[in-house]
Amino acid sequence: MAESRPPDLREAHPVERAVGIAHFLSDVDGIGGRLRERPEDFRVTELEAFETAPLDADRGGYPELVVRATLRNWDTNDFARRISDALGISRERVSWAGTKDKRAVTIQLFTLREVDPTDIPEIRGVEIEPIGRAGRRLSFGDLAGNAFEIRVADAVADAEERVAAVARDLRAFAGADPDDPDAPVAVPNYFGQQRFGSVRPVTHRVGLAVVRGDFREAVRLYAGNPSPAEPDDTRTGRDHVDAAFGVAGGGEDAPDDDAAAPVGHASPVADGTGDGDWEACLEAMPRKLRFERGMLSRLAERGCDPAAPPADDDWRHALEAVPSNLQRLFVNAAQSVLFNRIVSERLSRRLPFDRPVAGDVACFADRDAPDGLFAPDADREQRVTEERVDVMARHCARGRAFVTAPLVGTETELAGGEPGEIERTVLADAGIEPADFDLPGEFDSTGTRRAIQVRTDLEVTFEDGDPTFAFALPSGSYATVLLREFTKTDPLAG
Repeated sequence: MAESRPPDLREAHPVERAVGIAHFLSDVDGIGGRLRERPEDFRVTELEAFETAPLDADRGGYPELVVRATLRNWDTNDFARRISDALGISRERVSWAGTKDKRAVTIQLFTLREVDPTDIPEIRGVEIEPIGRAGRRLSFGDLAGNAFEIRVADAVADAEERVAAVARDLRAFAGADPDDPDAPVAVPNYFGQQRFGSVRPVTHRVGLAVVRGDFREAVRLYAGNPSPAEPDDTRTGRDHVDAAFGVAGGGEDAPDDDAAAPVGHASPVADGTGDGDWEACLEAMPRKLRFERGMLSRLAERGCDPAAPPADDDWRHALEAVPSNLQRLFVNAAQSVLFNRIVSERLSRRLPFDRPVAGDVACFADRDAPDGLFAPDADREQRVTEERVDVMARHCARGRAFVTAPLVGTETELAGGEPGEIERTVLADAGIEPADFDLPGEFDSTGTRRAIQVRTDLEVTFEDGDPTFAFALPSGSYATVLLREFTKTDPLAG
């Protein structure tokens, strides 16, 4: 088995460090370039584990019409609204397994309840093919993974040589022969930047405040806390909110000290001395920020005092103005940033990722995953004792098992040995423990575990000097986390 210790680690961009991604695995200079110059430059094909009956199956037993949709420059939620309107049905009768970004070409399945193939409308920028019927609707659990074809435009002149050098480092990290071009590559299984917000990475900070029981600060961080990347009217509205909470000057230039990023000063927090004029905040907040305005309306209705205790029910009531899926996302993002920090610390300590050490918790591979997809099954755990290290290392080398780290929740049992020391240190630094996730409503989470390494077969082709990367990843892993090793670009630039 090849040695998978990383080479000298290059420091990540500040915006990445703020979400727990401390390093690049490969120290090779990046190829630069730009993603998504055109939608066709970012192609995603879902890999679902979903069985269908023939199109002529009885609609009584198979009420769901299954269609394969090719979407160009369509956000998944926007498409769902558009097709439900065109069919004259409720949005709840449209289901899918995975949500995709807009600027891309995506191929994915949808189920349409009580719809016939002849009902399918024509929609601009969409090709829809009925492929069968099903007895139940699609859900997130049906998504096994995604296959990607991603072109990087305007790469540097020597991109081919740099891509080859980075790939060599990533094959070594996978525990494979770095000189074997057919061997899989691997990277740390970080949560990518988009998990935390594309323009204003804030969801994890809101979530960490929630887990600490500080709903006042969670509201302030979401509704206030302006970002330099936002338009002037949005920044002005958020400045009003910060002032109402008693934060002078806004927090846009103060990185999140919670994220263990190198900062000159801590991010400001509400001190309770603001005027609490939520009506004035509503007047200043642009109407396009519906969720922020919903929070402010609830604060105004209840006349919330900015000096009220952080855990007061009025603050939670205001935060719950956002949809339930966003409430869950706040806590999920908090779990994600903690996971990223754990992974970064393991990388810093040069512990292996392709095999366990004593104290690790491993999980076995998903037996139902499509061929060629290195997919873990987090429900099939195995604690790795000193006596079982060699056995589990062999399983990992054959793609049958994966080392994990926690997405912390109330039922999380931390690892032992040095991995457990890392997990406990990261949680202690954040001032959080598993029991803190025992929260009301949608904020509650029992937790799970996640593979710390994501592995894939990789094919890279070049046209006019620009590379196209073809690979597949299991559900929940980020294509941008693999590509960042090759590009080395700031994820928020441009």
